[in-house]
Amino acid sequence: MDLPIPDIREDATANVACHPAKDKDLKWIALPLARVPNWQQKAIEKFAALLREYKSLQVYMDICARCGACAEKCQFYLGTGDPNNMPVARAELMRSVYRRYFTPEGRMFGAAVDAYDLDEAMLKKWYTYFYQCSECRRCSVFCPYGVDTAEITWAAREIMASIGVATKYVTEVIAKVYQIGNNLGIPPPAWLDNCQFLEEELKAETGKDIRVPVDVEGAEVLLVPPSADNFANTNTMMGYAKLFHALGVSWTTSTYANEAGNFGLFLNYPSMKKVNCRILEGARRLRVKRVIWGECGHAWRAALYTDTLNGPLDFLEVPHPTHICQYTLEMLRRGALKIDKSANDDVLVTYHDPCNPARAGQLLEEPREILRACCNKFVEMRGDTIRERTFCCGAGGGLLTDEIMPIRMSGGKPRAEACRATGATFMATICAICKAQLPELMKHWKVECAIGGVHELLGKSIVF
Repeated sequence: MDLPIPDIREDATANVACHPAKDKDLKWIALPLARVPNWQQKAIEKFAALLREYKSLQVYMDICARCGACAEKCQFYLGTGDPNNMPVARAELMRSVYRRYFTPEGRMFGAAVDAYDLDEAMLKKWYTYFYQCSECRRCSVFCPYGVDTAEITWAAREIMASIGVATKYVTEVIAKVYQIGNNLGIPPPAWLDNCQFLEEELKAETGKDIRVPVDVEGAEVLLVPPSADNFANTNTMMGYAKLFHALGVSWTTSTYANEAGNFGLFLNYPSMKKVNCRILEGARRLRVKRVIWGECGHAWRAALYTDTLNGPLDFLEVPHPTHICQYTLEMLRRGALKIDKSANDDVLVTYHDPCNPARAGQLLEEPREILRACCNKFVEMRGDTIRERTFCCGAGGGLLTDEIMPIRMSGGKPRAEACRATGATFMATICAICKAQLPELMKHWKVECAIGGVHELLGKSIVF
């Protein structure tokens, strides 16, 4: 089903905003607890620093022709009709400030050349609309100049964070990682307890003593899943365990580094660096040979920045980040797994490409090849809604929070309708955010389709 281009509705979602950050969370992240004095000056100084550091940002500020090719490609504009959710218009909120402070004509003529001060009204627009963007980068695929709107959104959030303006959801999650080690705030005893519970579930299901190891020193693999896999997407977690058990590979999780997700990607560079560093420190503590990231979209995008963020992984025998799908597919191609595809005959499977693996993580065919290897019945969604052109689930980029549920449901509608058109009864994906958002989305738009992980289906098909 094609979604019609909506009628423009000025300010349609201007009053739908994320809850502001709490002081207790900002304190943990070392951000200002309140709007800093002379905040406009400080924000412009930060803007200038980003322009110097990231030449791409400078280019994106200058080259946009405002052609609007991106407008109908954005699920949030299609869903809301608010013109500020057109990628070009959202970016224009930042470009107008750029012109005012960083171009001669803007300094001289101001509003006459669409150059505006970063005042309270503009800051409110930034806060509202840059947190109605999931940084999915679909618009960038269709931009004739290659403008990466996600980088613009990220820069705007970085500027706001530098003056004490951020959202409760994103900062709360990062603070939990700083304090405890994972997005959900799960203490080590609870992590261990749930791993033992999953071992009991695996024993009851398979009759095998399949372990979900914790803090095993010297293991070959440190698996860093999204923490949600251990407490919500447990079939995916058990799929990982079945995989390593069938291969006879020693592996472990870590109570210190049990979170693949990196919400620093949605806030600022220092947070992304610090969260990433925790994983490397966990690998050093346990003296593992390699680190494998689990099924999480933004986790994988941040993982690919590891060398830039915290130096090379040259202390590992496998000195580069590995995604679980890359590892699994290699094992399948070697013939190391015995598979019974009929184990998944009860479902018609389709696959949702999460934004970051598809457009920033080079993971397009690996999940599909795994699914075809373990499922007899697999169907693709329409070609212009998958792979690099995939639609966002509607909750990435730090938007998975209840106060903006109308944005999430509106933005996710293209994905729900593309799924409906296939008749699929199971949508597999490799992102914890998608696994949290898509069930709500399917319920909202009345699409009868279950949601789960690629390794959930793989686990069902493994023959021991």
